[in-house]
Amino acid sequence: MALLDNDIRHVAVDQPRPRRSARPRGGHAFNPTRRARLPDSLATLWAHQAAFGLSARRPDLSAFGPTSGRMGRAALIALAGLALMAITVPTLTLTIASLVSCALFTGLIVLRLAAVLAKPAWLDAPGCADGDLPTATIMVALYREAAVLPDLARGLASIDYPTDRVAFKLVLEADDTETIHVARRMALDPRFEIIIVPPGNPRTKPRALNYALRLCRSELVTIHDAEDRPDPYQLRRAAEAFRVADQRLACVQAPLNWYNREETWLTRQFALEYAAHFHALLPLYQRLGWPLPLGGTSNHFRRDALVRVGGWDAWNVTEDADLGLRLHAAGYRCGLIEPKTLEEAPLRLVPWVKQRTRWIKGYAQTIGVLAVRRDTPWRRVWPGMLVLGGAVASALLHAPLSLACLIALATRAGPEAASLPALAFMLAGYASAITCAAVAMRRAGLPVRIRDLAGMPAYWLLQTLAAARALRQLLTDPHRWEKTEHGVSAMTRSPCISPLPPRSPVLPSASDCFSSPAGDPDNRSDPNAVPASSPGP
Repeated sequence: MALLDNDIRHVAVDQPRPRRSARPRGGHAFNPTRRARLPDSLATLWAHQAAFGLSARRPDLSAFGPTSGRMGRAALIALAGLALMAITVPTLTLTIASLVSCALFTGLIVLRLAAVLAKPAWLDAPGCADGDLPTATIMVALYREAAVLPDLARGLASIDYPTDRVAFKLVLEADDTETIHVARRMALDPRFEIIIVPPGNPRTKPRALNYALRLCRSELVTIHDAEDRPDPYQLRRAAEAFRVADQRLACVQAPLNWYNREETWLTRQFALEYAAHFHALLPLYQRLGWPLPLGGTSNHFRRDALVRVGGWDAWNVTEDADLGLRLHAAGYRCGLIEPKTLEEAPLRLVPWVKQRTRWIKGYAQTIGVLAVRRDTPWRRVWPGMLVLGGAVASALLHAPLSLACLIALATRAGPEAASLPALAFMLAGYASAITCAAVAMRRAGLPVRIRDLAGMPAYWLLQTLAAARALRQLLTDPHRWEKTEHGVSAMTRSPCISPLPPRSPVLPSASDCFSSPAGDPDNRSDPNAVPASSPGP
């Protein structure tokens, strides 16, 4: 009953929340429950709030409603206008397309070269005693993941964190009877809790996470995916980084890559792409003070900051990137730590295209939300627009512009002054991307092969196929979540071996660490607390 009474306080989301400490400082232990048991009426209320809490209170921050459709129609009108121009005034169209491609590739080239030159600055902090670590909850949203659940449980159980300060919440959908059956039959230790999300729409990961967040009483909240193999020291490094950071640090992202990266040509290309993103581009964005489009896993949040910005948007199919930009717009920042997480990459083209379709569609949704934010200074909006907009535009236009340049060169159609510079920029763009990927792979400690680097241009052409599907879904089915199947790789059981040795903790006095019961508001005022930009979930 004590747990239920504590959680009921979170239902009154319209009431003002007392301010808490700006930093998680630890010093309090708690014991998780085995299973979440709620009255049906309360579970139904929480499920409704998980889906509509953000969109009801701040519709301008959510992809729910006309936002997705507007983005799809705008892109369709732009493409139709371009096609009409190509028919009526082909020379002018080629010139405009060349200028656009030159501008796009110039921006990408500059970013990639800067990322190559800027060495990553990972967040680091002195070790601390176990008793002074903040409490943490690791949430994993699962749907039809019975095959990988045993490996997931073993990976979570191997995490190096005090057992009285960490809880693992397996968030399952009510109709996923197979995964529920496997989870209940497993010999899970007391740190694990099974949460059943009531039926409802949208059937998305962020809706499930919003529901489970109600049952989190810890200072930190970590998100992992079903197939994850996190570094055993990752959570500890994140917690130590939070202890010494200022109050603006709301999230710590760990780098991601694939444990089955050697399995197929597609997985090897995916490994190059992820290495460039997490070991080159994101560190550059962090140095520039830009928002970080978060990955969907290995995010470590301060719970109070997560609640203050409204949690996840249940209607955005890339809830991770959206949340990273929303945190930045609210005045928070995100950081990077070095210990990585390994995941399972799609082996075949069809699952890859479906996954990439969802990502591009979600990026477009997030851009649509950012574009109408009138209460946020432009300096906090334009970097996110640039990062996500560049990704969407590059995916949508890469194949058509490449084909147009090649046709123009082969047939000598159009002015040579327009086509040759465009081709030169394309080749320079390829060279910068290949260099960025090669450097990032070495930073990640992964082997680099010339044949894989040479195949990157062919891999990029696949992006346009996914972008076309994303455009269609924005118009017809914007909130559809195409789930990626896991457990199909022959390398599923590969563990994540940490390259980082455990370090001897510095033992500060327990009296130097401020502490309060995790989940209970602190009544002391904090003049430096970041003001809320939107209500919690």
